[in-house]
Amino acid sequence: MRRRTFLSTLPAGALVAGASAASGQSAPGARPSSPSPAQTPPTYPYRGVGMGDRIMGAPFAGRSTVWGTRGAVATAHPTATLMGLDTLRRGGSAIDAAIAVNAALGFLEPVANGIGGDAFGLLWDPGQGKVVGFNGSGNSPLGLSLDAARGKANARGNLPSYGAVTVNVPGTVDAWWQAHQRYGKLPWKDVLLPVAELCERGEAMPQLIAFYLERNMAGFDRSAAIIEDNDNRKRVYAPDGRTPRVGEVFANPDLGRTYRLIAEGGRDAFYEGPIAEAIEAYFRRIGGWMTRADLAAHRTEWVAPLVSNYRGVDVHQLGPNTQGLSTLQILNVCERFDLKGLGFQTAASIHVQAEAKRLAFEDRARWFADDRFSKTPVERLISKAYAAERAALIRPDRVMDRAMPGDAPTQGDTTYFSVADADGMMVSWIQSNYRGMGSGLVPDDGAGRTLGFMFQDRGELFALSDGHPNVYAPGKRPFHTIIPGFATRDGKPWMAFGVMGGGMQPQGQAQIVINMVDYGLDPQEAGDAPRWQHEGSSEPTGQAAEGSGVLHLESGVPEATREQLRAMGWTLGPPNGGFGGYQNVVRQDNARGPWTYGAASEARKDGLALAW
Repeated sequence: MRRRTFLSTLPAGALVAGASAASGQSAPGARPSSPSPAQTPPTYPYRGVGMGDRIMGAPFAGRSTVWGTRGAVATAHPTATLMGLDTLRRGGSAIDAAIAVNAALGFLEPVANGIGGDAFGLLWDPGQGKVVGFNGSGNSPLGLSLDAARGKANARGNLPSYGAVTVNVPGTVDAWWQAHQRYGKLPWKDVLLPVAELCERGEAMPQLIAFYLERNMAGFDRSAAIIEDNDNRKRVYAPDGRTPRVGEVFANPDLGRTYRLIAEGGRDAFYEGPIAEAIEAYFRRIGGWMTRADLAAHRTEWVAPLVSNYRGVDVHQLGPNTQGLSTLQILNVCERFDLKGLGFQTAASIHVQAEAKRLAFEDRARWFADDRFSKTPVERLISKAYAAERAALIRPDRVMDRAMPGDAPTQGDTTYFSVADADGMMVSWIQSNYRGMGSGLVPDDGAGRTLGFMFQDRGELFALSDGHPNVYAPGKRPFHTIIPGFATRDGKPWMAFGVMGGGMQPQGQAQIVINMVDYGLDPQEAGDAPRWQHEGSSEPTGQAAEGSGVLHLESGVPEATREQLRAMGWTLGPPNGGFGGYQNVVRQDNARGPWTYGAASEARKDGLALAW
């Protein structure tokens, strides 16, 4: 999601708050809490108020890392975390718990994910003693031609944000199935049926999800003319003419019914059976392109992760069509600089990191696409020699006028979570519908009941220009923003981590690694530390860079750092709510006794980390 799009969804009170923070009226480290949209006052009442004091740890950390011996779960919703922990306690593997968590979040956090979207994962396989990965992204419909897609282009010449033209085959359910076939311990039904029951009985709505649900539905209403069906989403998410408010119980029995079909029939129920039949009939009725044949052809792909070493830590990422390579490129460039010597949250350190991001994102825009259609020069882009060439372009005292892609042969809403079990398996899992809640389209069964989930709008990220690696084609996967992260040290698992949020993900992941490796922060401190986010780079859709872009800083970044960054030529933006959502589970090898797990969650969201 571009900054202008995000800001257009915010209430006036939130913009006042952000402007106050940007002008230096909030104390360094302040993290004000926002009242619910319905209660937002005309003036911001918490100006100048910082955090309470902690007797231990970094002063900006809101809580401690939690520790356990048998397992850990960190997710974006407390009930999802409890669901994952309960699955582990019932004898499930980390994969069983991950599937239960993901299914639960599709109900609890519909603003970020669901079975209408795609999934990616990295995990430590203790049996093989290595990190393995899967790509669970789906293809575009075979019946949608490039000419037809271009016929839906908006005024900027890009695919629209919503509607049937943005819908690709949802890959999540097959990713669950394939992962369970390899690593599951509990029966398939025992993993999903408790989640179906949760959908049917309902759960209280937390603050942030309530905010985004209201804003997403309002956004769909504004774009209703390009969405082929607007009734089903309202029936599921605003059944009484409005979305649930904070603390109200929200239920989705239609999704519970769909989960029961999947629990009984496995992945075939979704891709070949009654759900596939309903999806095909739905798109036929509204004038879309998805068919049962498109669904039946889908398979999750097991892939070897990319890996690059950062100061003794091996960081693992998935390759294109994801942007995981960008994380490694940012770290490779940053490794050429003494970030520890430059200092934590200084202008010099943030300058280097943000310039590394700009360089990496120009390569991202130029090369990243479905590698079955266009090969990305991964070996060159990931090499240390290339990083040295790119690092030499960074001036220590001044912003680069323009970043360009090297000579080598955007944002959305996402959920990320980490899970680990007593056998040593650690799972880094990310799943998304892309922009906001997705395409706006909720399928039905033709008999008066919806299926309870929304299709993704990931197809918006295709380019429409001839010759571009990411140009739309039938049966092709679009460029993907969502990336799980994993790190190992000395051949042993260290952390399953991620930072959700479109183009924030590579720059957010790099900041977590740098915070822990260069600055010695623990997992919770690394996530609570103030973040930066650069916007305005070129995009894989073909959109060109916007000058040197805008560098957004959270309110905790010191004022002296801001002044120095302005002097370097950076255009600074206020906190814009786009700094991502973080979860992490680390494994610690102890001199005394067995290894243990530490878990951390995101202070900026409604999440929770627990270990046992």
